[in-house]
Order: sequence, then C-alpha cells, then structure tokens
Amino acid sequence: MRELRSPSEGRERSGSVTDFVGRRRELKELREDIARTGLDTLSGRKAKAPRARVLLVAGRPGSGRTTLAETFVREVADQYPDGVLRTRLTAPGGETVATERALRGLLAELGQRTPPGAGEDELSSVLRTALQERRAIILIDDAADPHQVDALLPDTPDCLVVVTAEGPLTGIPDVRPCTLGGLDTVSAVAMLARRIGDTRVTTDPRAAESLTEACGGQPAALELVGGWLAARPKAAVADVAKQLHDMPGGAGGTGGPLGRAFRLVYDSLPQPAQRTLRLLPLAPAGLVDSHTASALAGCSVAAAQSTLDDFADLGLVRHAHDGLFLLPGSLAPMLQALLEAKERPAEVQLARARMLERTVRLLHSCRAMAAAEGDEPDAELQEVLDGLPRALRFPDRRAAAVWLDTRLPALTAAASLAVADGELDTLARRLVAALVRALADHRGTAEAAPELYGLHRLVLDVAERRGLHREQAAALLNLADLDAETGRTHEALERYRAALDAGRAANDPYATGRAMESVGGAYQELADWHRASDWFGRALAQALSRGERADEARLYGRLGNVHTYAGRYGDALRSWRAAAAGYRKLADVPGQAKALSEMARIQEYAGRPEESLHTCREAVELARRAGDQRLQAALQVRLADTLDRLGDPAAARLHRSAADRLLGDDPAACEIRSGSD
Repeated sequence: MRELRSPSEGRERSGSVTDFVGRRRELKELREDIARTGLDTLSGRKAKAPRARVLLVAGRPGSGRTTLAETFVREVADQYPDGVLRTRLTAPGGETVATERALRGLLAELGQRTPPGAGEDELSSVLRTALQERRAIILIDDAADPHQVDALLPDTPDCLVVVTAEGPLTGIPDVRPCTLGGLDTVSAVAMLARRIGDTRVTTDPRAAESLTEACGGQPAALELVGGWLAARPKAAVADVAKQLHDMPGGAGGTGGPLGRAFRLVYDSLPQPAQRTLRLLPLAPAGLVDSHTASALAGCSVAAAQSTLDDFADLGLVRHAHDGLFLLPGSLAPMLQALLEAKERPAEVQLARARMLERTVRLLHSCRAMAAAEGDEPDAELQEVLDGLPRALRFPDRRAAAVWLDTRLPALTAAASLAVADGELDTLARRLVAALVRALADHRGTAEAAPELYGLHRLVLDVAERRGLHREQAAALLNLADLDAETGRTHEALERYRAALDAGRAANDPYATGRAMESVGGAYQELADWHRASDWFGRALAQALSRGERADEARLYGRLGNVHTYAGRYGDALRSWRAAAAGYRKLADVPGQAKALSEMARIQEYAGRPEESLHTCREAVELARRAGDQRLQAALQVRLADTLDRLGDPAAARLHRSAADRLLGDDPAACEIRSGSD
C-alpha cells in the first residue's frame, strides 16, 4: 500500500511508533469503534449524507496520543488500500494551523492542484470530491477546533478519520473519545528498559517501578528521564527516582511529572546548551536545523548540530527528516516560560533577527542554484553567492530544491513572524522577497502560485492594517498577476483596480501606471477591446507626461494589438508606427524589428501587400542586425506568402529556403507572435 504523507509533517514519528509499548486495550477499543453502530442508526434516523467514521484519541500533550494514533493506523492500514493522509492542526508553539493550509496539504498528497485564491469552502469541496471513490485514512493530529476537523471530513463511509486532541470534539456527531491516562506499570517499565537497557531495570526492579511512578506513567516524561539515564550509565535508577520524588514544585507548568522530568534534564545541561534550548521556541513552526540553532545561539553550525544531536538523544527534540528536528509540543510551554524568565527582550529580538537574516542568506543561496544545469547565475546572484561562507552554500541545484521543499513550512512561518509586528521593516521585506523569488525560480510561478499567493496576502493584510498604501498596491498587483495567470481574470481585474486606488493614495506613479496597464490587459483578456484601449491609453498618457520612453514604446505596441483584434487597422498601424519610432530612439533594434513585423502583418490584413512587402524586408534586415534568427525566419516565411499572393513563386521559394536554413523544418519556429502574447 502506498503511504501518503503531508509534506510538512513527519517522518519523525517512525521512531516512536517502532518503540511503542502497551495500550493494547485502547487499540482494541479503537478497532471495535470502526464497526460500531452509529447514533443515527440506533435512533432510527438516516443521516442526510453518509460520512466517514471519526475516531478520537484524547489526552494531554505528552500522553502518547500521537504515537497511539500512528500505531493504530499502521495496524488497520491494510483495510484502506488508497493510503494514509496526514495533517497537523496545531503548531508546536500552540498556534493554530490555518484550515486552508491543511486542506492544501491533503490535496497535494492526492495530486490535486487547486487555484491559488481558492477559499476554505472550495478547497473542502474539492477534497471531498477527490475522496469520494477512495478508501483511505486521514490522520488529523493535535486538533484544537472542531470546525477545522469538520472541514476535513470526507462524505463517504469508506474512509476513516483518526483525530488526536486534548479534549472532546464538541459539534462533530457520533464521536466517542478514547481517553488516555498514564501507562500501566508493566508498560512504563518496558518503555524505560528500551531506553536504558534491561540490565539496569532487572538489577533493581523496585527502583524502576518507583521511577515510572514518579513520571506518572507519562511517555514524554519517561522519554526524558530515560534519555538522561542513557547518557549516564553509572547513575543509579533509585537515586533518580528519589530525586524526582523530592523535587519541589516549579513555576511555568514544571510542577507535574513531565515538568519535573524536564527540570532534571535541563538542569544537567551546560550553560550554552541551556541557552540554545531556551531559544528554540523562536524557531518558526517548531522546526529546527543546524542553521536555525546556530543563528539563534550565535554559535558555529557544527556546534549547533552537535547540540541538537544531544538534545535528540535526551528526548528534548525529535528527529524529523533531511537534517530537521521537531520541537515537541508538550515541552513548548515550559521552554517559552524559561525564555521569558531568563532572556532579556533585547536579546530575544536580536536572536530572532539573526535567525531571519540567516534565512534570507540561505534563500539567496538557494535561488542562485536554481539556474539550469551548466548555466551560471546572473551577475547579481553570483555576487551574493561569492559573499556567502561555504556553510551557507548548496552543492547543486537538487540539494537547494530539497532544502526549499523540506523547509517550506518553516520558511512561510518565518515570513509570518517577520511581519507579525506590522512594521514591514527592511528585514521583513527582504525575507518575503527572497522567498517569493526562490519559489518562482525553483518551481515556476504556476506551480508555486498557492505559496506565492499566501505570501502576498500576508503582506497585504499588514499593509491594510497599517495604512501602508505603497506596500498595499504592490501586494495587490502581485496577487492580481497570480489571478490572471491562473485564469481568474475577473478577480484579477478587481485587484488591479484596488491597486490603482492604493497607488494613487501613495502618490506612486509606477504603481498607478502598472495598474492601469494591467487593467487594460485584463479587459483585453476578456475581449473587451474598447475598455482595453481606453486603459492602455490612460497608462500611455501618464508615460508620455513623465517621459518614460521604454513604457511609451511598449504601450503603443499594446494599443496596436488591441486595435488589430478589434479590426481597426488604421489605428493599429499608427500605434505600431509610434512603437517602432520609440524603439528606434531607444536604440532597441529587436524591439524595432518586432514592431515593424507587426506593421507588415496589419498591412497584409488590410489588403496592402506591396506595403507589407516593403515593411517586412525592412524588418528582416533589423532582425538580422539584432541576431534574432527566429524572428528573421518567421519574416522570411511571411515574405514568401506575400510574394505568392503577388504572383512571384520563384522569389517565394528563395525566402522559404532561407527560413529553412535558419531554423530547419520546424513550422512552429516560424510563427510570429505579438508582444502581448
């Protein structure tokens, strides 16, 4: 059976599932619940629409609820041949994951592409449709809001949904929770023995039982204490049990069994490691790698990697995948309390800034490797790459792409963190821009559209709250461009108009000119030639008033296209003639050649073949000077067609032979497209 996995969730669970002990009664109850008669059937009512069975594993963080759910899913997976989908609804720091993001992750696992601007209801409908004919399991980890869970439920009884949460899911019918407490003594001792070895347990079984009692049978506490003992082979189990029993209550949630186990491990760490651990809650999405830890603590990457490996051995972090570590949600509140108590706000702010700056530099390095194999990055990126230390460079394009894919949840969370204060300062702008460019360069705008849409919308929300009109206009233009590229032309038109208003409020001529031109392009896409020419004319008038010659030439060309589509050949010729003159003043030979080629095409449409022939010959010469063989060959074919119509087949054959010599026999290579296409 193919196992489906959410891209941001993990492979960190595999180790804990392998070490699973006990909970046989709970596993049996969950299996029986699959076939349990529903409340609607018992009451004689038939549900309006059959839905998937929902099983709930409830327990406090650290109770082993996720491990139990994973073990149960593995045991029943053979009954669901279409695989397992996984998502998580709460970040390790306690922040709720957006339902839209969870839906997109599940749909991505199913191979379903969705438009970047789709809302929660649309995505939920797409998910239910995709699962209608499937028999699959959806594992929803750490649910906090029943409404989020409801949006993920399939409308088919052939699917199974397993949810972990701290409490009941009020509002979702027919859900009976499997509530977890501590492990029984036998299972707790067995878990401890797996961490420290059977010999130390069998030597003093009473001490082992006393230690599991001090840990309250909580798997997370046993994991920490077991890691501490494994690192100290000579430490007596009885001494540790007594130390935990005698430990006084602590503040910040460190008074219970898990809190005491955490304090035992934390107090034994060296001062530098303690500080590194305290700063880990600043890691976006609870995902940490050596670069993140290095930037937070201000140490070398090698030292940070060694510290993280030690933390993983102690159970303070979990191995995820591709060099990533996950901060356990059960420890996050205690680490946050330590951070607030022991670190000055200025130090916290500096550590966060170091981390975000490191992320920006890694994104620049990642983007520099996006060039095709054998190609060199452009001069600007090469200069950035030359200024980076070796530790921040990627060996090849594939390594950079893997880093971007595996870190994407943390990178998007870092972008949210950077703009959280609403200031959109220089660092926040650089981070968002670097992430946008890296995604576009590695994945292409179309494939990366959902992530890009979320980033631009993030900036837009902040800009609207703060009244930052320039940033608002830029975000609206970027969002509208994504709408236009994915076929949502009407939505794009609305955003282009809103961007025009924001640009005017900011007194930003670039934004207003760009918005007016884009409004014209949207109307052109809708085949509304009159409105398209009107808006292109407005943008042209502004460019003329500001003396922006490159924009003038381009806009004359866009006006020429619209007039051509509308059949107004006279207006089209005047516009393209003005465009050609503009490109000539700019010494832009390729632009002038393309403008003349469009003039020749319109003259041909207008029934003036002699003029078309003369213009086309002039365009061929310019294309030759520009070194544009594709355009030169296409113009040779147009010359041949015109000469055929004028009754000179011999000359036409000569021009077709010239086109063949330039580009071979590929007819698509000889197609002339207008600049707007």
